[in-house]
Amino acid sequence: MPSTTLDRQTIEKIVRQIVFQQDDAEPESSKPNLSVSISARHVHLTDDHVEQLFGPGKGLTPGKPLYQDGFFAAEETVMIVGPRKRILPTVRVLGPTRSHSQVELAFTDTISLGIEAPIRHSGDLEGTPGCVLVGPHGTVELKQGVIRAARHVHMNQQDAAFYDVKKGDYMKLKIKSPDCSLTFEDVLVRADDTSKLEVHIDTDEGNACALDLATEVTLLKQGCSCGCKK
Repeated sequence: MPSTTLDRQTIEKIVRQIVFQQDDAEPESSKPNLSVSISARHVHLTDDHVEQLFGPGKGLTPGKPLYQDGFFAAEETVMIVGPRKRILPTVRVLGPTRSHSQVELAFTDTISLGIEAPIRHSGDLEGTPGCVLVGPHGTVELKQGVIRAARHVHMNQQDAAFYDVKKGDYMKLKIKSPDCSLTFEDVLVRADDTSKLEVHIDTDEGNACALDLATEVTLLKQGCSCGCKK
């Protein structure tokens, strides 16, 4: 009877194949589904400001649902008026309403309006410039609230555990695109119990990395070079 004994080299080769297969399969089965979205210029409004702009008793009309559950692009739009009457004529309102009105713009938008808006995280409005919002029923003068939204990532607690991060930490996003690959650092983690994994960058950032042509996107814990859980 022919011998079925395997030599040491063959055994090692089989073991390496099994280990590599396990290493490849496990992360794919547990890796969160990452979405990267361009957040175009938009406005958040309070209930009072909705009525001032669109009429007494009016509320926002849900239009296109956004990636995060419960959020939507409203049917309503406003005109933004900056210094020296520079305008952005049709800017989408996002819902639901908030406790403070806020305008989020890209850098090129601020140049068009003539407003020196700082990079801020959502809700951090103290000391920011204002503008005038114009709707079909009336106007609202914001004393503050115009910002360039800082890049950030929404995630739930399970995603946070996978990346070994927590709310308030920072990550980096690697975008691989033809001739336009970029790495964005200082991506703020906004973790809660329900959010889907989604990075928000603005229009200028999306154009700079040719996001529409991206072949690979990777989210990394800041300081980590491989993206694995540590």
